[in-house]
Amino acid sequence: METPRCCDSGVDIHEMTCLPDRCINFDYLNITRRLLLKSLLLSHYTATSCLGRGLQQTLEALRLGRSGLAPCTFETVALDTFAGEVAGVDAVKLPERLSEFDCRNNRLAQLALEQDDFSTVVDIAAARYGRDRIGVFVGTSTSGILQTELAYRHRDPASGALPADFHYAATHNTFSVADFTRRYLNLTGPAVALSSACSSSAKVFGSAQRMMAAGLIDAAVVGGVDSLCLTVLYGFNALGLTSTRPCRPFDAARDGISIGEAGAFALLESATEVHEGDVLLLGVGESSDAYHMSSPHPQGTGARMAMQAALDSAGLLARDIDYINLHGTATQSNDAAEGMAVNAIFGDRVPCSSTKAATGHTLGAAGSIEAVICALALRYRLLPGGLNIGQLDPGIALDYLTANRSHPIMRAMSNSFGFGGTNCSLIFGRAQSQ
Repeated sequence: METPRCCDSGVDIHEMTCLPDRCINFDYLNITRRLLLKSLLLSHYTATSCLGRGLQQTLEALRLGRSGLAPCTFETVALDTFAGEVAGVDAVKLPERLSEFDCRNNRLAQLALEQDDFSTVVDIAAARYGRDRIGVFVGTSTSGILQTELAYRHRDPASGALPADFHYAATHNTFSVADFTRRYLNLTGPAVALSSACSSSAKVFGSAQRMMAAGLIDAAVVGGVDSLCLTVLYGFNALGLTSTRPCRPFDAARDGISIGEAGAFALLESATEVHEGDVLLLGVGESSDAYHMSSPHPQGTGARMAMQAALDSAGLLARDIDYINLHGTATQSNDAAEGMAVNAIFGDRVPCSSTKAATGHTLGAAGSIEAVICALALRYRLLPGGLNIGQLDPGIALDYLTANRSHPIMRAMSNSFGFGGTNCSLIFGRAQSQ
């Protein structure tokens, strides 16, 4: 069997872990990871984005190679850019008992939770485990910022006070969407909000797994929700990171991102009984390179560490991965750094693509929406091709898909890398008959 080697010393990677400038013994950490991380079953999952509501519409859009990006007409925004807006969010009505949570982010969360009978499945699980034994882990970055933006338009002209009906804790606050999700699903277990920029709703899988391994909960609702707001659209534009065209990940002429919004959720349970075609969480890898607030390490050091950690935690080698859903934001520096990191571990043999040209960059929801896309790829043997490609960047040596490929795959990796160097890679697998 091929033995992976440390990039600098040639020592067996199971005895040594590569860091940016040195190799140190971390065998005990690898052992701990394998003891803690058992395969978890994604017993149910759903996704809502500009591609559509629920799995069927999402799968159809992927099969047709259709993007949900359109010229930005959101709210009062006047920018020459494209966005992935979810239709019908403003029409969603929250239950009266949860009216204080009313904001675009929580309306989008509810819209996502209503698809694919997800709420019903969670209710059945709650009857089996107990409502206090199911945790809720939701990633977000913008949360309900829009609600505060709207409130500022209605400040008292004399005092500058915000309107009396503005509820910061239930809307803008980062914890709002996790609290809302728990209450909407009538769960009483722990609820956690993760906000680590664009890796937020990938890292929820690791947080849930650790809490399940500790015996504190028996199952977990994991997911991510991020909604459009003026702060993000104007903020990324001010950074010079938005494109005037639909984004083109890994294209030679890529020139920026397209902001999107989305909500995606999965129910994680112990994989005590699985059936052919079930999707499993096999590995989680996290790292923080802290290289720069808004730029990745140019050699993709943190990304490489996260991917290797995911492989180690799953007990897999690079050759065991059949598809990679890249972070692929379509900025020059991000795609180049990720391409270098992926090539360092996998070479150019693993088919890969970024689906952000279809969904837009959904920020804190990206990890979960792309986890669901990986689940669909495994279930339906569909490797989604990247869109909007004129000419692939010749300086990035990857097997980048520019068209869909129908091929049975057993394991897929999903990458989510955020501002500040917070990185997370997930590995999912297709269960085989036992």
